Amino acid sequence: MSPELISILVLVVVFVIATTRSVNMGALAFAAAFGVGTLVADLDADGIFAGFPGDLFVVLVGVTYLFAIARANGTTDWLVHAAVRLVRGRVALIPWVMFALTGALTAIGAVSPAAVAIVAPIALSFATRYSISPLLMGTMVVHGAQAGGFSPISIYGSIVNGIVEREKLPGSEIGLFLASLVANLLIAAVLFAVLGGRKLWARGAVAPEDGGVPGQGTASAGTGSSTGGTGAGTGTGTGGTATAAVAVRPEQETGGAEGTGIRLNPARIATLVALVALVVAVLGFDLDAGLTAVTLAVVLSTAWPDDSRRAVGEIAWSTVLLICGVLTYVGVLEEMGTITWAGEGVGGIGVPLLAAVLLCYIGAIVSAFASSVGIMGALIPLAVPFLAQGEIGAIGMVAALAVSATVVDVSPFSTNGALVLAAAPDVDRDRFFRQLMIYGGIVVAAVPVLAWLVLVVPGFG
Repeated sequence: MSPELISILVLVVVFVIATTRSVNMGALAFAAAFGVGTLVADLDADGIFAGFPGDLFVVLVGVTYLFAIARANGTTDWLVHAAVRLVRGRVALIPWVMFALTGALTAIGAVSPAAVAIVAPIALSFATRYSISPLLMGTMVVHGAQAGGFSPISIYGSIVNGIVEREKLPGSEIGLFLASLVANLLIAAVLFAVLGGRKLWARGAVAPEDGGVPGQGTASAGTGSSTGGTGAGTGTGTGGTATAAVAVRPEQETGGAEGTGIRLNPARIATLVALVALVVAVLGFDLDAGLTAVTLAVVLSTAWPDDSRRAVGEIAWSTVLLICGVLTYVGVLEEMGTITWAGEGVGGIGVPLLAAVLLCYIGAIVSAFASSVGIMGALIPLAVPFLAQGEIGAIGMVAALAVSATVVDVSPFSTNGALVLAAAPDVDRDRFFRQLMIYGGIVVAAVPVLAWLVLVVPGFG
């Protein structure tokens, strides 16, 4: 049995054990990376740790730390109420506002994980407050980021268009952008309908002081069951997050600033400034989102230690272990050539249309665990030989690969999905993880073949 096949089978075993024995998948993946890397791939510790996602580790810790402080001092409550006022109480519009916001950020040049890191914590705090399915809100944020992710001036769009030009393939910058935009918009519309959007419309308008259901007053942030059958579990929150989110402090009496019922005190003003600084630093100066978030969180903790005392305990450590372990194992697969081996095997198939759909599936499956742009950079060159035959349109093939490799970022093992999982306050994380994993599996199974049928089979380009 080849080393590449052994490494794939071990990954399957990791999934089975984690599912049936409730062991943290990240811990299993670290053990698998050690075993496969040492015994099969002949890697030393440096080679195994080469795949450790240090940048993602810092992003997950930094962003969840900063927003835990924002929840503890009431800043997220203020933002949620302000958002309700912005849409005149129509909470059904908020998922679409979050979709559009992340799409706009990525379209103008933000890296997709940076946009999700900025928007997801606010969106999911809103979902908890107003009893909206966290799965709906989280996936709307991720699909919004991918909807704008291939604009001609975006990071992803620039990289993929550069690869196409380097490989001397026909390209269409606008066609690539529209393919991703339309695909994610359609998926978002289906999600909205399936995960409770119609019930949100039926709910009508609510006052910012309401808990999401008219006439019921202020709701507990930790008890709302989600709409559409996906259910956020009743969460106590590590260190009492739910209590911090809804406790009425003296400055939260009705009649506060902006009429939201929550006043802006110095701590909240400083936190808002910190959130704006995070956006400016990441988008304007291309600074690392994780390091910036940690720095801002430390400044706030130093100034207001009482509000920030519980924040470190509320960092999503189990999620950090899960994601870092799985991605370390994927790094071992890349180091030993398993991904290249699979791609070359597909690329050598003599039937171009069959090779095209299999490449789309490889892009989707691998991108659910690894870099979307990285896998496109590997698969587009593999498609060149059969694209040169003229039976497959290059523009449609590249667009299908781009869509297949990015819509799966809702997977909890991808950077965006991990950020959504980590950012969700007061939910049953195990249940939310399973929901994201199931939905990610559905996307991996369905989208590549649909993208192939719509973009490749007609022969665009």
